[in-house]
Amino acid sequence: MPVDIMSSLKLDDNDEDNQDKNRNTCKIPLKKHTKPGPGEHQLQFNYSLWFSRRTHGKQNQSYDQNLKYITTFASVEQFWSLYSHLLRPTDLPGHSDYHIFKDGIRPMWEDSANKDGGKWIIRLKKGLAARCWENLILAMLGEQFMVGEEICGAVLSVRYQEDILSLWNRTANDAITTSRIRDTLKRVLNLPPNTIIEYKMHVDSIKDNSSYRNTDVFLK
Repeated sequence: MPVDIMSSLKLDDNDEDNQDKNRNTCKIPLKKHTKPGPGEHQLQFNYSLWFSRRTHGKQNQSYDQNLKYITTFASVEQFWSLYSHLLRPTDLPGHSDYHIFKDGIRPMWEDSANKDGGKWIIRLKKGLAARCWENLILAMLGEQFMVGEEICGAVLSVRYQEDILSLWNRTANDAITTSRIRDTLKRVLNLPPNTIIEYKMHVDSIKDNSSYRNTDVFLK
């Protein structure tokens, strides 16, 4: 890959802050026009990897300043080359997030592709995130959800007490599509029977400035 993944993930003190505030001034690069190499297996969509991390102590850093674009990949081979160099969930510090979104879609509630949508949220006990995160990414890249262009991206959120996966889609008020996404999630992740899956619309996240609090739907 044409980017030094590990050095790109290093954050200095000015990069660590509250990711739920001041989300409207994003000046993040979008299209990267990445193409598959000779003989590589092209994905249906190009995807971009982003990284964010916040810690307590600084209150002035906005979400978009905290969010770091890493690279874009267009093929199966480019994805595995990237993925093999990433820290695993168990090695990430607390309050770190990986975001893998279709190229051109920023991992922000207000992005035009996201603003009318929402996300399925899966809370995991420590130790389960690595397997579930990999299965989620592979299902997304392999178009296993069968909902057209509804899927926007996926997020892994490493927290101190739990890890959280979320899958973002474009249309929150399409009950048939969101239910299909939920059912596919349960199948591809092979979740324990007592796992709670929650849905939250992005308009509600904007209202309460929170990604994961006050979710709308609780399913076991």
